[in-house]
Amino acid sequence: MIDWHNGTAPGQQEDERSAQERSECVLAYIPVIYYSALLCVGVPVNILTLVALYRLAVRTQKALYVYLLALTGSDILSQLFIIFVGFLLETAVFHRDVPVLLLRSVSMMEFSANHASIWATVPLTVDRYVALCHPLLHRQISYPARARRIIAVVFTLALASGVPFFWWSDMWRVSHAPNNLDTALIWTHVTIIYFLPCCIFLVLNSLIILRLRKRQRQQMCKDESGQQLALPGKLGKTTAMLLAVTSVFAILWAPRTGVVLYHLYVSSVHHDWRVHLAYDLANMLAMLNTAVNFFLYCFVSKPFRAAVRDVLLFRGGPLHPRQPLHHQRNAANASTSSISSTKRSQRELTPLSPKRADIKM
Repeated sequence: MIDWHNGTAPGQQEDERSAQERSECVLAYIPVIYYSALLCVGVPVNILTLVALYRLAVRTQKALYVYLLALTGSDILSQLFIIFVGFLLETAVFHRDVPVLLLRSVSMMEFSANHASIWATVPLTVDRYVALCHPLLHRQISYPARARRIIAVVFTLALASGVPFFWWSDMWRVSHAPNNLDTALIWTHVTIIYFLPCCIFLVLNSLIILRLRKRQRQQMCKDESGQQLALPGKLGKTTAMLLAVTSVFAILWAPRTGVVLYHLYVSSVHHDWRVHLAYDLANMLAMLNTAVNFFLYCFVSKPFRAAVRDVLLFRGGPLHPRQPLHHQRNAANASTSSISSTKRSQRELTPLSPKRADIKM
């Protein structure tokens, strides 16, 4: 029942005949209960994920956790704007009896948060592709500062992309057929939130899988040690996390995309109760995507499980950043050279014994 709505108020724009022809909500109070439970579970879980990822980001200084932090933060914004404000307050509590300007402003923020939640996964996918297919380049360009700048650009573009949806029509309450503006907004919406990111995920994930299979075939042909075989397993866990996140997104958002296009070209949500039911269920599945990443991370990543355990047990883990390997080597070389120079100076200051003096003479 929750949708990205900024349409006109029903009491001002619809007559009694249109109100009688409106399709009924078959699910009744089930969406209210579902979204309330999703909000009560999803927000605390995402906050826990945010704290655990922040610990890992500070500890490891990896760009991967910066992207995951951005994804989790955008999921929290989606839950607050779309579920809490858009559905529970505007629709379930106030029955949309609020100023139209407020409805449209909230709708714009809902679309922006939704776009940010989806497109925060794109730079994560690109980062994993570069890490596996171009490792030398990844060491040069992938670091937390650059990742934060990329996320800032993504969030700015997501906010700007939500502005046109200020004129989005409410599918449940607008009785007229979709006009040219509705058609343009619907196609822009499904392209931004589904078709374009899914194409990027499909291409990059396919290249990643082909690269991993090629690497495995090369390792099977060579007689390598077990220590060298341990590295691909670690990369496989990170890749598995990425594939799980993108696959769950593609599955959960596919029904809503199909129902929106069905509403545009076949039958309206306002008139057909079956389309209304399908639209409600599709929205419920789509919003589930904002709360499942925590369980995917726990299932795949052992460091994330350890960080969550430390947070729940109020353990203060080591938050100081770990030095890179070349810094450690430089420090070790510096300490070794200082020790050798100290010993050399001690030998110069120590008086020689008579026998050694004789030999020197």
